[in-house]
Amino acid sequence: MIIKRKVYDKLLSWKNTHKGKKAVLIEGARRIGKSTIAEEFARNEYRSYILVDFNLASKNVRNLFDDLTNLDIFFQALSLEYNTRLYRRESLIIFDEIQKFPKAREAVKYLVADGRYDYLETGSLISIRESVENITIPSEERKLKMYPLDFEEFAEFMGEEILLEHIRDCWEKKVPLERPIHGRAMRLFKEYMLVGGMPQAVLAYKENDRDFAAADIEKRDILELYRDDIKKSAKRYSSKVSAVFENIPGYLSKHEKKIVLSEIDKNGTFDKYDEPLFWLDDSMICNLCYRCSDPNVGFALNMENSSVKCYMGDTGLLVSLAFGENELAENNLYKQIMEGRLSINQGMLYENAIAQMIIAKGKKLYFYTRYNRDKHRNDIEIDFLLSNDSKVNFKIMPLEVKSSTNYSASSLGEFSKMYKRRISESYIIHPKNLSVTVEVTKIPPYMFFAAF
Repeated sequence: MIIKRKVYDKLLSWKNTHKGKKAVLIEGARRIGKSTIAEEFARNEYRSYILVDFNLASKNVRNLFDDLTNLDIFFQALSLEYNTRLYRRESLIIFDEIQKFPKAREAVKYLVADGRYDYLETGSLISIRESVENITIPSEERKLKMYPLDFEEFAEFMGEEILLEHIRDCWEKKVPLERPIHGRAMRLFKEYMLVGGMPQAVLAYKENDRDFAAADIEKRDILELYRDDIKKSAKRYSSKVSAVFENIPGYLSKHEKKIVLSEIDKNGTFDKYDEPLFWLDDSMICNLCYRCSDPNVGFALNMENSSVKCYMGDTGLLVSLAFGENELAENNLYKQIMEGRLSINQGMLYENAIAQMIIAKGKKLYFYTRYNRDKHRNDIEIDFLLSNDSKVNFKIMPLEVKSSTNYSASSLGEFSKMYKRRISESYIIHPKNLSVTVEVTKIPPYMFFAAF
């Protein structure tokens, strides 16, 4: 079964726009389907292609990159090695797992300048950063970020294209879905939260008749790969990276959801953990969300590095990281979450899923809190801050995420009073149906993709 991915259209745009003048590098976390989409694209859009997997490439292939003075010989040898004829401007050469052989990435500059063929690179983002110290990174390279499946991709793969169209139509008309259709859409969104967007997990879920346990097996294998990557690639601070990674469910299950370093390291300070946190974010295993102290101007200008939340890059992986295999089965947690009976942990999953959606849309994550000295606690907490990205007429869109049908929106109300002139619209993501008022737009989570 082939999963349709949005990045495919971006690859088509690259092919038609650059016409051989730039290579494309698909960046992303491990096991999100980079190699699969690269080969599918090559098979569909080119007359022929060669896939050079540097996990398996022979010594003969690697030696070809030692001398690029005669590209006629280089391409001839490559064609013979892979028993594939190359056609000028009609063939694609894929360098898969490029981080395993940085010399090939450096060669892209000369191969692109030659102009005969197109070039596509893939690799784990974790290792790409670690393998470029001694090479010249080619400027003839366009980077393309790839993420786990988003809700639209998941729903389409599960055969719900008509439901997606209806959701879009209802959002455009600003009308709620019919009650039974709302229930069906909410069920699908909960399935997405629990399964996540890692292709192997999604495939296992569908192939095994919507079996959460089958998806969980695949997710736990991926988590083990991530743990191995942390040990191998995080180098001198691997223990700190590992400590933060393993404690993500613990942070997110608490009210404020912020990282509290003293819980994992009594001497932990953010200046000691800035590199480990950057590594987790840069690897796309996790998504960092920073506090913005003054939303009046650009969020990045008032970002506090010492106040940060850490979300998992995939909500399905968060489920498998948060709960043990036996715990999921014995306590029937999948059933509890699907029925909305798992209180605090369900809120963690909703918020993580929305963070994942925001990141997939190319936006950074920011939140806001205000500390009240008289009450000795935060009296305003806004889960996410979005903006219109305008430098001339900057506008804020505060967003609160609620996992239950009964909730208070006092923080959003107070925030809206404080920054009234800057706010374009205020939003609440909640399990109930769409509701639009002058003060706030309340959106069910399955409608997020259409609204933003």
